[in-house]
Amino acid sequence: MGQTIAEKILGAHSGGAPVKAGDVVVATVDFAMVHDARAANALKAIDSLGLAQLPHARNTAFVLDHFSPPPTREAANVHAAMRAFCERTGAVLYDVGDGICHQVLPENGHLTAGDLVVGTDTHSTTYGAFNAYGTGHEGSDVAAILATGRTWFRVPETIRVDMPGRLTPGVWAKDVTLAMLGRLGAEGANFRVIEYAGSAVAAMDIDDRMTLANHAAELGAEAAILECDEKTVAWLAAHGARAPRPVAADADARYVDRFTLDASTLAPKVAHNHDIGDVVDVTALAGEPVQVALIGTCTNGRLDDIRQAASILRGRRIARGVRLVITPASRAIYLAAMREGLIEALTEAGASVDPAGCGTCVGITHKLMAADRERVISSANRNFKGRLGNPDSDILIASSATVAASALTGRVTDPREIAADIRAAA
Repeated sequence: MGQTIAEKILGAHSGGAPVKAGDVVVATVDFAMVHDARAANALKAIDSLGLAQLPHARNTAFVLDHFSPPPTREAANVHAAMRAFCERTGAVLYDVGDGICHQVLPENGHLTAGDLVVGTDTHSTTYGAFNAYGTGHEGSDVAAILATGRTWFRVPETIRVDMPGRLTPGVWAKDVTLAMLGRLGAEGANFRVIEYAGSAVAAMDIDDRMTLANHAAELGAEAAILECDEKTVAWLAAHGARAPRPVAADADARYVDRFTLDASTLAPKVAHNHDIGDVVDVTALAGEPVQVALIGTCTNGRLDDIRQAASILRGRRIARGVRLVITPASRAIYLAAMREGLIEALTEAGASVDPAGCGTCVGITHKLMAADRERVISSANRNFKGRLGNPDSDILIASSATVAASALTGRVTDPREIAADIRAAA
């Protein structure tokens, strides 16, 4: 019987014998991650083990990204404890402003194709963009990994999504993930792995592939894994990763579900009604007023997202009364955007730029607060009530291009209309 990518990776990391969905295995972890929102519990669990040595510490990163910069005394103290732990054990440290965990890990070469990566965040599915098995675990699990380098898994079932065609201009991986959420619903892939494949995926750049894998967390997926190709190998080599060990599914692999999503038929999407699974085409909400716009986060804060926004806003000005905030996913992305003139273009258009981090997305640092009855349009990952700190404001989720187009007009706007205007003016 053939195997899925997930089955092959988990089997290779648990002794090499074939495994199948439903098996329980103890697997060796290639790299682990703890971010500051889970660090207190993780450090407490580590202390309870009472071990003099933590063999996996040098293959674990501690990332100060959620409370970044720390808004409270308690958060600052957690940061101090994380820094001290890394200094003592040799664990990798990414400090305030370095970036979001899911960006800095691949960006700094900590994982490669075929790896098994565990992090204290549901969006650890992002690493599947590189043909790795990335998944979220609790801090106590990562404490055990620091001590042993291993953890246990129940091998998940896999959903195969074949994506023929190619995304049309103005449509991005964000719209694919929203289409998936509209089809399956929030948590519709609970404890399952998603395999994405097809010509549309092959045509995507790495930034878009990371969005595709990242948003699987909202579907409840254990992991989302893409195939390894020349783009994957080149990106990993450029970022100092170890030699890839590409993993492909067998032709006769068994899936719990398999369906086709024709990329060429997709339009820009929007999630609304405080439900990431309530998804409509942007045209269904076109003209609805917006007062706040956010581009960034671990889902859509990469360089291509900032380019999308700048292509729409360069030489223009956002609508009167709209606040637009940009949060790059890492310091490296921020610097690259500055070198390309993107930050200048967006600032001149009326945007504000926050330091790289998660605080704006989850409302921890209170950098973005909508007033009562105001509407936010955001390229982040979740829109449940109160996500940004005010339960009496509304949140729409869309691509960076849709967010930028809507900030420009002050109303929900199809980015293809703005692109058409730009082409006509040229």
